[in-house]
Amino acid sequence: MLFRSVSRRAAIAGASATIITGAARGQTLTPVSCGTAQTITDAPIFIADKKKYFQEEGLAVSMPQFASAANMVVPLGAGQLDVGAGSASAGLYNAVTRGIKIRIVADKSASPPGYGAMKIIVRKDHVDSGRYKTPKDLKGFRFAMSGPGVSNSSTLNQLLTSAGLKFDDVTPVSLSFPEHFLALQNKAVDAGATSEPILTQALKAGVAVLLKGDDEIDPGHQLAVILYSEGFAAKRDVATRFMRAYLRGVRFYNRALKNSRLAGETAEEVIDIMTEYSNIKDKALMREITPHGCHPDGKINVASLRKDLDFYASQGLIEGKIDLDAIIDISFVDEAMKTLGPYRG
Repeated sequence: MLFRSVSRRAAIAGASATIITGAARGQTLTPVSCGTAQTITDAPIFIADKKKYFQEEGLAVSMPQFASAANMVVPLGAGQLDVGAGSASAGLYNAVTRGIKIRIVADKSASPPGYGAMKIIVRKDHVDSGRYKTPKDLKGFRFAMSGPGVSNSSTLNQLLTSAGLKFDDVTPVSLSFPEHFLALQNKAVDAGATSEPILTQALKAGVAVLLKGDDEIDPGHQLAVILYSEGFAAKRDVATRFMRAYLRGVRFYNRALKNSRLAGETAEEVIDIMTEYSNIKDKALMREITPHGCHPDGKINVASLRKDLDFYASQGLIEGKIDLDAIIDISFVDEAMKTLGPYRG
């Protein structure tokens, strides 16, 4: 696994410092709105809420639900939402070119080795019939995707390129992730670039066969990020306190990871929290899925974001020029780390 387990000593030291900080304030909790899609990758945010990390930082965090990160962009730009959590998509970058001020401030989901929660799958009947044998056979396939200009399209492009194919050699079909299963089952698509828990359900049902995970195709791929509105970023103290609580949630989540499953030290508590907060209520399924990776120090894989951005631009999906460095702001992570200390194994 790319991200090593935090030492108990470091975890306790960081937690104690944060608790003292929150308790010392003794003030009315500051409201913060954080948009989520109630998915697995929102786990650290849910953990920070359930474990009262936000409260210990003097924050009262509300979590309005959105269908996707793309739907968070306008509220973030208008100052109606403080924090967003989702994919750094073409839609996000185009909003920036239109003058909407948003900052990418921390990692939310990535694919370190063993933790590729997004995978390429192929219909089982294509494998059984011999229609699919190698990635070269993907040519002409209809692919269930989550939409143009999102991270799984970049993953698929890398796989196709490695097989000597182009992205135009397949036909993307934009569907919500839950619809991927039905589309494969009904043979409306031939394959999919899909995420948990849908991919585990499809594999268990015998509808699809695993081709490769994102962690194999593009190790360390930056799938999703934490976003701050410009107005929230201007509230340096509050925004740093949010980051500190969030990273404590990330570290608690990381201690739940073991052998590409939620099977580590804190796994059962994480599963309880996830089935309470997210749209997945099956604890047995939660134990079977491949969980996502999340950097315990909040580090962003900038090279990965840049690669995806270049792919979106090559597809004609970016409306203007983007200075990626201008919208990435790691200062809140840096400030939070002064209290938490580095993640140690």
